[in-house]
Amino acid sequence: MRILVVMDPIERINLKKDSTIAMLWAATRRGHELFYALQQDLFLDQGKAFGTIQPLQVFEKTQQYYHLGEKSVYSLADFDIILMRKDPPFDMNFVYTTYILEQAEREGAWVINRPQSLRDCNEKLFATQFPHLQVPTLVTSQSHLIRDFIKQHEDVIVKPLDGMGGIGIFRLYKDGVNIGSTLEMLTEMGQRPIMAQRYIPEIVDGDKRILMIGGKPAPYCLARVPQQGDIRGNLAAGGVGEARPLTEKDRAIAEEVAPFLLEKGLIFVGLDVIGEYVTEINVTSPTCIREIDDQFGTSLADDLFDVLENGRI
Repeated sequence: MRILVVMDPIERINLKKDSTIAMLWAATRRGHELFYALQQDLFLDQGKAFGTIQPLQVFEKTQQYYHLGEKSVYSLADFDIILMRKDPPFDMNFVYTTYILEQAEREGAWVINRPQSLRDCNEKLFATQFPHLQVPTLVTSQSHLIRDFIKQHEDVIVKPLDGMGGIGIFRLYKDGVNIGSTLEMLTEMGQRPIMAQRYIPEIVDGDKRILMIGGKPAPYCLARVPQQGDIRGNLAAGGVGEARPLTEKDRAIAEEVAPFLLEKGLIFVGLDVIGEYVTEINVTSPTCIREIDDQFGTSLADDLFDVLENGRI
């Protein structure tokens, strides 16, 4: 297959942890032809989707891990699969890119994950479609509602809807003295909605990332364990990743969510689970392939390509 990856600059990736490079290595092992673009390389011309694209070669077990060929203009319809692996933040440039990729989809390319769903499925709000799998959760910009929520549940996590890597997450207590200033900052004085959730004590055992591949969970998750003095398990915030087999409850959660993911064309997804509760459903460039592979000898990127080579779901 001819595969185009849309990603952040390849020269800046963390080679030891990057999940996208694992996908590209798997594609190369299987004989697929790779091409590379940044999101600013994509464009529309007379309603058709194009890109200024470079052929890409990737190499395993070497510091010289990639080679890019000369740039040329290609129709995005020339590619069998387009991997949309641009990391957040989910900003307007990201949104514009999904519009271009949606046109490529109309012209015949298979975009992973579906562009419309990348726009529709905010990673925190999407999880609220499964309230029975969540702790009590409130989304609002109104501080008085959040204050009432904190009084009711006494120990609460608040976070922005567009955050990543644990940025902007706060733990607020019923009798805390910083509730007002925290809410003013996060809601931008009542102009921006945020999420409040009852605190889940099981976070001390890790925030589990369950990778869903073609509607099925990988056999192992990555528990991201907060370090002393922090409530955040995010690896970017200093959490330590510990791969673990899925529990029966993990599998039950995955089985329940899977049909909704497939319906929306979400082929590679990261479910975030604390204890037995879903906190987020990550659809924009989920990670943790490398950590799980390193600890359990799996090859989750090959599992993904087993799905992709079988054709559209």
